[in-house]
Parts: sequence; C-alpha cells; structure tokens
Amino acid sequence: MNEHIACSIIVPVLNEEQALPRTLGALQAWREAGHEVIVVDGGSADGSMAISGPLADQCLHTARGRALQMNMGAAHAHHDWLLFLHADTELPGSAMNSLQLVFNDADSVWGRFDIHLAGRSRLLALIAWFMNKRSRLTGIATGDQAMFIRKTDFDRLGGFPAIALMEDITFSQQLKRLARPRCLPDTVTSSGRRWEDNGIFRTVIKMWQLRLCYFLGAKPSVLAKAYNREAG
Repeated sequence: MNEHIACSIIVPVLNEEQALPRTLGALQAWREAGHEVIVVDGGSADGSMAISGPLADQCLHTARGRALQMNMGAAHAHHDWLLFLHADTELPGSAMNSLQLVFNDADSVWGRFDIHLAGRSRLLALIAWFMNKRSRLTGIATGDQAMFIRKTDFDRLGGFPAIALMEDITFSQQLKRLARPRCLPDTVTSSGRRWEDNGIFRTVIKMWQLRLCYFLGAKPSVLAKAYNREAG
C-alpha cells in the first residue's frame, strides 16, 4: 500500500483577486487531506492578500518576481514535495491520486501536468495541444503546467534562477540533467485570457520570438521588458 505523502502547493500572486477565490477554493480539499497551501505575494495593490488569508496555510510577502516568490514559498515549505501553481490555474480532480503515485516512486524527481486553456476561442485547444506535445518531446515544462519537484532536488539545484523571465525554461533544463520529467496526462485548466486579450496569433509569435532570443543569449531582463510592454 502506498504511503500518503503530503506536498506544499506554492502560489505566486500579483494582483489576482479575480482568480484567487476559485483557485484557492479548489485547494481546500487538499488542505483537508494534509497538504499545505502557501501564497507568496509580490506586491499586490488589490485585495489578493485579504482573499488569501483564510484560504492558505501561509501568506508571505517578497519583492515582485515569480522566481523570487516561488523560491520564498519553497524556503518556507514543510513537505517533501513542492507543487508550483499559477494563480489562474486549477488542478484536476484526479491530481491528488496521480501525484501520490509519483511521490511514492523513489525514482521520481520532477514533472508537470498537461494543460487546457480555458477561453472563448477554439484556437486555445490547438495551442494547448502543441504546448503539451512540445513539452513531452523536449522535456521542458512551463510554469502554467503546474510543475512539481522533490524538495531535496529543488534545494540541491538552488531553486528557480532569479531572472525576470524564462525561469521555468531555465530550471527545466537544469532538472533534465537529473531526470526526465514525469508528464502526467491529467489536465490542469489555465486561463486563456493572455492569449485572447493580446490576440492569439500575435501572442504565439511574440512568445516564440522571446524564446528564440533567449536561446540566442538575450538577457531575461530585456526580454521581460518586451514581454510586459506587449502584454500591457
């Protein structure tokens, strides 16, 4: 019989008062099962922290930056596994059981879920399909696929690199040297708002441009300015 192994779910937040009631509300069953929810705020100016207080085990504050926020959450985590969840992403009902199988496998180091992008456009399903297929082929995960990592291995690598963008890609590359990811077919649901608000084709092109520039040596700080300017 498999041992029940708890994880710490780390949610980096910045002005997410619209998404948090649903995301954190869905995690209350995880808390009841012994898992831990840690919200790390990067300087929200809305009601994010007021919402998070009763729905999380810990609410922390740090400077803005997803890598910094996730690393702080990991530093305060009490469990052997870490699960990083974006504030606009929901775990599937099957996730708890699927993760227990991973956690009980001594060879497991890290992994991620498949993703579904929720929104009005039918093109979002195609984008998600390509994201999942690319991830399985390359062994690279993105943050919105709800990455999970054994804490000892996370600490051994020093956590997410403190860069302004592409921290998930860079960390995946480091983790691949330890082991291939466990790519779970269970599907997390993430908001497609970024894609729809900025134009789906325009966003796809911009993301590929940013990734190409990154692999060619562009500084993440420069890319982050371009990304934020485009998103705004």
